[in-house]
Amino acid sequence: MTPKPPYCAVIFTSQRTDDPDEEYVATAQRMATLAAEQPGFLGMESVRDNNGFGITVSYWQDEGAIKAWKAHEEHQAVQRLGKEKWYQNYTIRISGVERAYHFKKDINGCFR
Repeated sequence: MTPKPPYCAVIFTSQRTDDPDEEYVATAQRMATLAAEQPGFLGMESVRDNNGFGITVSYWQDEGAIKAWKAHEEHQAVQRLGKEKWYQNYTIRISGVERAYHFKKDINGCFR
């Protein structure tokens, strides 16, 4: 769970290439681990459907933390691989989160 806003979000939507690639899975896991080690990282959520369309949202303390992550040497190498091998297309959106709401049922199905 992310902290109380405000914070920043990077929204990465992508369409994978058709080629299955075990290296992609390992690299994606490595990037998630490496991102979590960066100053200002707050969390990440990611999904991908059976057609290869995915959405990853990462949360950061501020834009400076996002810029540092984008410039990270290992991350830049993986960005190049993504363009060369793994993505048909992608879009990155950076936004500020001013408010956040949460809903969860307890184990008895009651609202909290």
